[in-house]
Amino acid sequence: MSPWHIILALLLIPSMASAQAELSHQVQSRLAIETDSGRTRLWDTDWRPELRWRFDNGGRLTGSLRLRWQGEPGLRPADGFRDAYAGASRPQGLGDNAEIELRELYYERSLGEGYLTVGKQQVVWGKADGLKVLDVVDPQSFREFILEDFEQSRIPRWTLNLERPLGDWTLQVLWIPDQTYHALPKPDATFAFHSPRFVPAAPSGVAVRLNEAERPSRVFADADAGFRLSGFVGGWDLSLNYLYHYFNLPTLHQRVTLDAQPQVEITPRFHRTHLLGGTFSRAFGDWVARGEVGYFSDRYFLVADPLHQGEAARSTELSHVVGLDWSGLTDTFVSLQWFQSWLPQHDERFIRPKVDSQLTFLLRRSFLNETLRAEVLWIGGLDAGDGLVRPKLSHDLNDHLEVWLGADLFYGKHRGTFGQFDEQDRLLLGLKLGF
Repeated sequence: MSPWHIILALLLIPSMASAQAELSHQVQSRLAIETDSGRTRLWDTDWRPELRWRFDNGGRLTGSLRLRWQGEPGLRPADGFRDAYAGASRPQGLGDNAEIELRELYYERSLGEGYLTVGKQQVVWGKADGLKVLDVVDPQSFREFILEDFEQSRIPRWTLNLERPLGDWTLQVLWIPDQTYHALPKPDATFAFHSPRFVPAAPSGVAVRLNEAERPSRVFADADAGFRLSGFVGGWDLSLNYLYHYFNLPTLHQRVTLDAQPQVEITPRFHRTHLLGGTFSRAFGDWVARGEVGYFSDRYFLVADPLHQGEAARSTELSHVVGLDWSGLTDTFVSLQWFQSWLPQHDERFIRPKVDSQLTFLLRRSFLNETLRAEVLWIGGLDAGDGLVRPKLSHDLNDHLEVWLGADLFYGKHRGTFGQFDEQDRLLLGLKLGF
């Protein structure tokens, strides 16, 4: 019996509704329409039951499922690659339009002076909004590019997570024997990547063969491991982070053969890298300054001419984000972030620029005793001149029901990270029910 069968059985046992059990549900439904054609692009419904069971020894078991149905082609569960998941983490397909997934199943309790959490869980590093620098412990589903909330698009993994105080600091140690990586959409899906930054383009008349991904599969030898040391020093929240892991996005290695029929052979491969970084934040009255930095020892990128320049280009990568938040006006929040990625070993082989920069701006304001919220998020690529604008208006009708209206508006040329989806602008209507 698989883990999700076990937790589903627990959720359906009536006797679990005792004083020690907490059972909750969340149902969300969304409808998205293309701005140009008026065509229905997304119509999905999620049911997310969660059970928390408290034991007399202070321990707690948490289990949650997600049952998702999506009716429109391009965003269905069948429109994504499932081979990115390890067997124990893979969602179970229910035809092309539905799937059931064990989202979390973990046990937690105090262990001496420390705290142990073991099982399928989310581990969140970093302080950035909209984009990521250090939040790479768990992979992400790109079914909707970066449009889903990180809490829902992040893929929980089976993890041993131990936290222990060290004086004024806290040490977190992670061991992750789960070979699950980014879940990417298939080539004909709505948000399939097609920018030359991510997908190689073959010359005219040259055949392309895509091989199966060469993915790590050894539970122990290919496990990820790392630590975070965090503390409060001189008014600053600081952390030092280290992770030895496989980078969650595979590199598309290219090999050209010049036989009777020229061919480009593409093989996705995952590569180990050391991540060393840290975070900082401090409040100054109505202002909060924050940021994070990450150094990756080994990163691989597409080359412009694989025939003469090899399969892929390698470089170290230094990424950072610096943010400034302001809440000096009642019921108002303003945030500005500057992201930048630098490749020290960059040369003419690389398709990606040496320095890649983005800005984000978030404005949020609440009304009617915080039951009505209006916000707009802008993410702009400074080098490619592309970006994404996301206005949203949400209203709490009562303590259990929220309705919202929003839009996802892309702009820029197809070569950019955001511009590649310029034809995927959409209007959304959604509701969320919790009980």
